[in-house]
Amino acid sequence: MPASSPRNLRSVRDINRRDILFSVARLPNSDTLIVGSSDNKVHELNAGQNNPPDRELADHGRYVTSVRLVGTRTVVSGGYDGRLIWWDRERGEVIRTVAAHTRWVRQLAVSPDGTKLASVADDMVCRIWNATTGERIRELRGHAARTPTNFGSMLYACVFSADGRKLATGDRVGRVIIWNVEDGRQLGAVDAPTLYTWDGVQRIRSIGGVRGLAFNPDGTQIAVGGVGQIGNVDALQGPSRVEVFNWARAERLFFFTGQQGIVNRLVWHPANEWLCAIGGGSNGLVMFHDPARRASIHQGNIPMHVHDVAFNEDHTRLYAVGHQKISVMDLRA
Repeated sequence: MPASSPRNLRSVRDINRRDILFSVARLPNSDTLIVGSSDNKVHELNAGQNNPPDRELADHGRYVTSVRLVGTRTVVSGGYDGRLIWWDRERGEVIRTVAAHTRWVRQLAVSPDGTKLASVADDMVCRIWNATTGERIRELRGHAARTPTNFGSMLYACVFSADGRKLATGDRVGRVIIWNVEDGRQLGAVDAPTLYTWDGVQRIRSIGGVRGLAFNPDGTQIAVGGVGQIGNVDALQGPSRVEVFNWARAERLFFFTGQQGIVNRLVWHPANEWLCAIGGGSNGLVMFHDPARRASIHQGNIPMHVHDVAFNEDHTRLYAVGHQKISVMDLRA
């Protein structure tokens, strides 16, 4: 297996788009990507080509903010319309549509064994579904619906642990709750208030929140990403920031920051070699951190604001999607 070496990060190709891509899922052992778009649709394309043809699939009629694969044939998408759509990617046919949430679906996560799907939305509820049948298994309620200044909160992110037994959810004010997937019990919670800025003067609103989450390989730590305290609210400028916690003790272990921008996605290497944080400000940013030494490995740029990323099986290639572009990058030793 080739070694993954973030210090060797280099561009393979950039694929220009007219839309903004909010989410990506990758067909295993291939360059085939499924992407959710600002044009209200889900698209499939081959990122191994420089100018790949595009196949349109599901249409939500509103922004598609999350897409995930269940197996190799079924894709589930969620968006601004509050619906989840299951569809057969080979036939291009809708399997089922579920009115899953009353407000914007922000993110989906599939359990490692492919049996469960989690969804979070601005209605502040996390729901767990049977990934195959679409049956709702349970719902998780524990995040406050209002911020401390009585503005509506949002539930931005969710992620399963590697063993599929735990699920983490993160909200607008920096609170993260860890749940027992089997019975829905709350196991613990951590707070990252630095990721939340309240502007009571210029914009009169809440800014920031938990945008990315990742468990470490053994599930004892949770990484939380977003933007640090924003000083210039007109330009929405603040440092990209990641905080790592021992969630059982509610103890922050370490944090790291990068250039101005926001971390939208976190990926923890399955062998604990690195923690990747990716996102953007005026352009894209990527940070690789060594969680064992608690030291930076590499920080770099990506040519667009990045909303989501997928890695190949050995974590030597990444596929980043965002504003008007898909960027394919290599990190082989």
